[in-house]
Parts: sequence; structure tokens; C-alpha cells
Amino acid sequence: MPDALTAALALPGLGWLVALTFATGLLYGFAGFGSALVFMPLATLVISPLVAAAAFSASALSSLLTVFPRAWAEADKPAVLTLFAAVAVATPVGQLALRFADPDLLRWAISAAVLATLAALLAGWRYTGRPGRPAWLGVGGIAGLVGGATGLHGPALVLFQLGGSDSVARSRANTIVVLTLSGLAFLPLLALQGALPGVALGLGALLFLPFAAGTLIGRRLFDPARVEMYRKVAFSLIGAAGLIGLPIGW
Repeated sequence: MPDALTAALALPGLGWLVALTFATGLLYGFAGFGSALVFMPLATLVISPLVAAAAFSASALSSLLTVFPRAWAEADKPAVLTLFAAVAVATPVGQLALRFADPDLLRWAISAAVLATLAALLAGWRYTGRPGRPAWLGVGGIAGLVGGATGLHGPALVLFQLGGSDSVARSRANTIVVLTLSGLAFLPLLALQGALPGVALGLGALLFLPFAAGTLIGRRLFDPARVEMYRKVAFSLIGAAGLIGLPIGW
């Protein structure tokens, strides 16, 4: 671990990554989604997609101490556990792409996934089927495949939750629980393939506290009466991140 921390401290753009992590934690705390959608396209401007995805998953484990306990109490337990089971099965398959695909191709894929998600949200696209085990398994499988390949577990989950009949608080709680558990599983699943970079663990350790601080502040800012304002802020940040993250040499 000391070597991993030393390697992480030597990374270019470390200050930028710390500030970015705090901002995405803040967004996650008050909106309940969007942290990876903002972090991944911007972080991959300075580090590889594999290191970015693993480091973000490590830093986001702070959610277990900040927003997860309250979210778990409010969540639909059968739904989130079924969703997570499907995520855990599908994630290793997606991780094969994260390991072996060209980094620039992955950067294009990450920004494309971010912008496509934003377009669907702005267009009002929602899952309109009847929620149940088949839907939970299908959405979880898609989230696992996309999340394993790009570090973005959120798009399918967010579009699914926004289309349901749950209250704002329960929908937000469901999303937080599944995303937190997905991040928890991401690292051991990658390690089982022998592909977990040590520098990513060091970077994740450095980013743990900034993400935790951001989520705590964001949670305090959350007010169900202002959910539309939160979404507008989240959409604006997601759109900016997706465009800036395009590997076209801004």
C-alpha cells in the first residue's frame, strides 16, 4: 500500500482529481445519482479509464458510512438486492472490455454513454413497464455490463428508477443502495481477474475523504421539495462533463 500511495501521489493532475471527487460527492449527496457520470469523463482526461474506474469505486466506498445507512432504511429491499445480484453477475463480463479495449475507444464510449443518458433524461424517456423480478434482473444486467466496461453503473438504474411509481425519497434511496453496492463489488471482481492496479487503490485512498465530505454536505442539502432544482444542476454538470471528456483535444 505505501508503494501504491507513492505512485498515486506522483500522478499528474492529482489536485484536479481531488477537487473533482469532492464535487461529484456533493452531487451524489443531494441528487442521489450522477457522480460517476461526471467523474469518469473528466478523470480520464488525466488517467486511464481502468485506473479511473477502480479509483472511483474505492473512493465511493465512503458512501457506506455517509449516505448508505439512511438509504438502506428507505429502500425497497427485494428490488435493490435483486438489481445488485444481476449487477454483480454482469460486471465481470463488462470489465473484460475495460481491461483490453483501447483507452481512447473507452473514453469515447464513456462520453457517449454520459451524453446518451443525459439526452434520454432530457427527452423524458423512462422505463414504463411493470417493475418486478424480470425487470430488476434485466436492468441490473445492463447496469453491470455498462458499469464493468466504463465505470458507469448509473445510467440504466437512474432511467429505471425515474420511471417507477416510487416516491422521490425511495427512488433516490434505491439508486444509492445499488450504486454503493456495485462500487463495493467492482474492486474484488476486478481483483479476481488479476487486473486491479495498485495505483488505483492508492488513488482511491487519497480520494476517500474528499468524496465522503462531499456526500455528507450534499446529504444535508437534500430537500425533497427541491428535487427539480437538483436534477437541473445534475443535468448541467453531466452534460458539461460528457462534452469536455470527449477525446478530441480541446
